[in-house]
Amino acid sequence: MNKAEWFLWAVVPYIVVAVFLTAIVLRYKTNPFGWTSKSSELLEKRILRWGSLMFHFGIIAVFGGHVAGLLVPVSVYRSLGVSDEAYHIAAVAGGLPAGVVTFVGILILCYRRFASARIRATSSFGDRLALVVLTVVLFTGLLATSMNAAGHSEFDYRTTINPWLRNLFVFRPQPELMQDIPLGFKIHITTTFVLYLVIPFTRLVHIFSLPLGYLKRSYVVYRRRGGNVYSRKNGRRGAV
Repeated sequence: MNKAEWFLWAVVPYIVVAVFLTAIVLRYKTNPFGWTSKSSELLEKRILRWGSLMFHFGIIAVFGGHVAGLLVPVSVYRSLGVSDEAYHIAAVAGGLPAGVVTFVGILILCYRRFASARIRATSSFGDRLALVVLTVVLFTGLLATSMNAAGHSEFDYRTTINPWLRNLFVFRPQPELMQDIPLGFKIHITTTFVLYLVIPFTRLVHIFSLPLGYLKRSYVVYRRRGGNVYSRKNGRRGAV
């Protein structure tokens, strides 16, 4: 392994994480009101509805598949009686459709962002950059997975990328595990590094803003012209 590859797989991940966490904290502290997805639904709804639904539901499935494949050791599956063949069939049967749905969704959102004059006029550089980087990440991941499945490759990311990633969390990098993985997966992981560097500076930060406040918010009180009040909390009307 040459020095460039060693640096890429042993040092760059920590640089990316350091920049990511620092930028996230600084943005939240210095610009909390800019922490938003900046919805453009009022400008265009029809295309957004399809693109957003496909992308968001698809990315949840893709994320779950990545957690199951990259963070769960292969020994866990084997101890549960899941054979390697059964695992790969399930991964391809579930992962590829989820990836395709997510990719089609992001393409729809890209079309909306760049083709609609109203959306284009209100888009910032960061808005466009976020979509482009997401598209590249999804495309490289889908391409690498498809080529690996179509080529009936013996490559198993659970014994290479999986332990490489888990060892990074315990500060014991093993860059040599990444030396012989297919080029497509190397490109996909590298573009993912770029995505993590982009997230803190774009609307993508909204992925960390779960609407938990809705669970404890006060009930909405409606007022009628006749002076009656209807509360969703007790379902009763009364004069004001």
